[in-house]
Amino acid sequence: MDRNLALEFVRVTEAAAIAAAGWVGRGDKYQADAAAVKQMRSRFNQINFSGTVVIGEGRKDEAPELYQGEKVGTGGSVVDLAVDPLECTDSVAFGRYNALSVIAAGAKGSLLSAPDTYMEKVAAGPKARKVIRLDAPVKVNIVKTAHALGKPIEDVTVCILDRDRHADLIAQVRKAGARVRLITDGDVAGGIAPCILESGIDLLMGTGASAEAVLAAVAIKVLGGELFARFKPRNEQDTDLIRNQKLSLKKIYSTNDLAKGTLLTFTATGVIDGPLLEGVRYVDDTIITHSLVIRGISGTVRYITTHHRNKRIKKSST
Repeated sequence: MDRNLALEFVRVTEAAAIAAAGWVGRGDKYQADAAAVKQMRSRFNQINFSGTVVIGEGRKDEAPELYQGEKVGTGGSVVDLAVDPLECTDSVAFGRYNALSVIAAGAKGSLLSAPDTYMEKVAAGPKARKVIRLDAPVKVNIVKTAHALGKPIEDVTVCILDRDRHADLIAQVRKAGARVRLITDGDVAGGIAPCILESGIDLLMGTGASAEAVLAAVAIKVLGGELFARFKPRNEQDTDLIRNQKLSLKKIYSTNDLAKGTLLTFTATGVIDGPLLEGVRYVDDTIITHSLVIRGISGTVRYITTHHRNKRIKKSST
């Protein structure tokens, strides 16, 4: 994929993150998400490319735009997109930890096109990528990961979404002797974190959204880690959506199934501080954003700090 296009997407996630950050702690996740969606779509439509959203916003967040199948861009290179203009809407609404604006992109047919539903997942970094299995007992995955990383089990940290459905999983991790890092939202960052040495996270386990699985898989693949996922429908409606797209309810999808080839990019901008990126900062008349760009064909990882003029302050001071 064109390296310039990958960097263009940074401007898109920056705009969406800044729009969402205006709603931090204001208690309205729908307005926060709508603000991010509006900015992401608007910025996409200023870029010379032909993008198709293959997995993105939809029923889960009751989003007005950037749904599966939507076309964006002014024309040019054909690109498949996985998007989450605001991952962690609740975190923004209530001022909690960890929120991102995220885009994954690839050549046509490279990203899994799937409905907005849920998947069970396990993810690890490069050193443990060959030892994890989705169907393995929790303790086995932890023991094998500890051995692969050369650390005692009690030093292994497992990232899990803080949900009632994970009560048994959390109990099993604790019984195995490992540590638990609970996050209120955001398993894109949680899935990628084991690939980042300084994150302090060694594994991701649990059930989360399908779009987040594809988004995380792009970065995890380029960074040398592994993610395994399988659809876990919540109800008959989810089951019908999955079957209507001729997707398997039994298959365990790997990173190579979720994100094919090397013409892939991953772009994210922090909204609120998390394990992957710092959030949006307001300093005097400046808005500071922190972004990550990962490019598959070259394997480059770029951290970008951008200083934006705070136009609202400029206007109020005139």
